[in-house]
Amino acid sequence: MIHEARIRHLIGAPPRRGSYVLYWMQQAQRTEYNHALTFAARAAGEVELPLLVGFVLTPGFPEANLRHYHFMLEGIREVRERLQRLNIGFVLDIGEMVPSVLRLAEAAAWVVTDVGYLPVQRRWRRDVAEALACPFTAVETDVIVPVAAASAKEEIAARTLRPRLLKQRDMFLDAPAPPRGRGLPDRLPADGVEWDDPLRLLGRMGVERTPGPVFPCRSGQQAAKMALSRFIDRDLQYYDSRARDPAAGCQSGLSPYLHFGQISPVAVYREVSGADAPDAAKDAFLQQLFVRRELSMNFVYYNPGPDSYEQAVPGWARESLHLHHRDPRPQLYSQQELEAADTSDPYWNAAQTEMCSTGRMHNYMRMYWGKKIIEWSRDPAEAFAVMRFLNNKYALDGRDPNSFAGVAWCFGRHDRPWKERPVFGKVRYMNARGLERKFRIRSYVEKVRSLAQQDGGV
Repeated sequence: MIHEARIRHLIGAPPRRGSYVLYWMQQAQRTEYNHALTFAARAAGEVELPLLVGFVLTPGFPEANLRHYHFMLEGIREVRERLQRLNIGFVLDIGEMVPSVLRLAEAAAWVVTDVGYLPVQRRWRRDVAEALACPFTAVETDVIVPVAAASAKEEIAARTLRPRLLKQRDMFLDAPAPPRGRGLPDRLPADGVEWDDPLRLLGRMGVERTPGPVFPCRSGQQAAKMALSRFIDRDLQYYDSRARDPAAGCQSGLSPYLHFGQISPVAVYREVSGADAPDAAKDAFLQQLFVRRELSMNFVYYNPGPDSYEQAVPGWARESLHLHHRDPRPQLYSQQELEAADTSDPYWNAAQTEMCSTGRMHNYMRMYWGKKIIEWSRDPAEAFAVMRFLNNKYALDGRDPNSFAGVAWCFGRHDRPWKERPVFGKVRYMNARGLERKFRIRSYVEKVRSLAQQDGGV
C-alpha cells in the first residue's frame, strides 16, 4: 500500500490507448523501496499493458561534470540489469530532458514519475505536464514524510519541523511492494548506449571532464546497501560520540547514494532502527537522516531562490553581514587559490583536499570549510558563490538539497543570531582553536594527506 500523500495526479485524465505505461525515472534511481516504480507497475497491471522504465541522460544538468555523470551512469547500468531480471523494459535516451521524456511518452497510455525538489527538477515536471495528453502521476519516494504533508511552509529550523515529522513518521515507514513486470512492450525504443564503456559515452556527450571519477568508489544500489551494512556493523554503535570527530571516520558514507536515489531513506531508517546498537547512537544518526535531510527538502521546496544569496540567506543575517562587509579580513584568497587548497590553514586545506580527492567531506569540516570562506572573501555574496561553486564541482552529493541548505546554513539559515563579531556580524563563527580543542584534528590532516597521495594529489 502506498500512502495517498505520496501520490500527485498532475494530469488526471483516464488512461488512453497505448503500448505501455512509462515510468520516467529521474530522482529515484533504484528498483527497491521505490514507491514510484511500484505505483507504475500497479498502473500497468490495471490497464493490462507492459511497463517501460525510461531514463534521460541530459548533457546540460547545471554544474554537473564527469565525476557526477560517471557515478550516476554506473548506478543506472545496475538498474537496467535488475529491471531485465524483473521482466521490465528499460530504455535510456540522451538529450534535453523535456523533449526526451515526451519522445519516450509518445506511445504511453500513462506516465508515472518520481519527485525531485530542486527548481530545475520541478520545472521539468511542470513542462512535461503541460505537454502530455495522457495521465501523468508523480509519486514521492525520496523522503520519509512527503514534503507538503510535513509542512505547508518553509520552516525556520529543525526544532520547528521535527515535531511535524515525528507526528507522521510511522505512517510512511511501510515498504512498498516489489514491482512486478508484465513483459516487454512490442515496440521498445532502442537506446544505442555503449554500456561497456561509460567514459567514452560521456566523452561523446561533451560532459565537462574535470574533476574525473573517484576511484575506487562503487556506485549503485548494491554498493549503497553494502555501505549501509558496513556502517551498521562497524560504526553505528559509536555514532553519538564519534561522528563529529573528523579523525574518527565514523560516517555512513551514504550521502552520494541518497543524492542519486540509489538507496531509499525509508530503507535506511528501517535498517538502522532495527539494528543492535545503543538507542542514543541510533537516534543521533536518524536525526541527520530524517530531520536534517528533510529540513533541506523543505528549504529547497518552499524557498523561492535556494541557490541565491538574497533568498537563501535569512534577512537578519544579510543585514548583519552587510554591516560588517567592509571589516578588515585576516586574509583574502581567490577562488583559484581556494580550489587548489592553497591557504595558510592546514585544516581547511585538508577539508578541501578531501573533497577534491574523494568526492566527500566530513560533515563537521564542511561547516568549518564554509565559515572560513566567508572570513577570506571580500564580501558575503562572493563567499556564497565561491562556496557553491567548489561544493557543487567536487562533491559527489553536490547540487543536492542538503548542499543548498548546507551552504545557506553557513550564512545563518536554520540557525540563530550569535554574539556580534568582526566580518561575521551575528552569524555563527568557527575557528581553528575549536577544532584543536575538540578533536584529533592533526590526525585528520595526516589521514587526508595519505588519501591525496594515493589519488595523485588535488
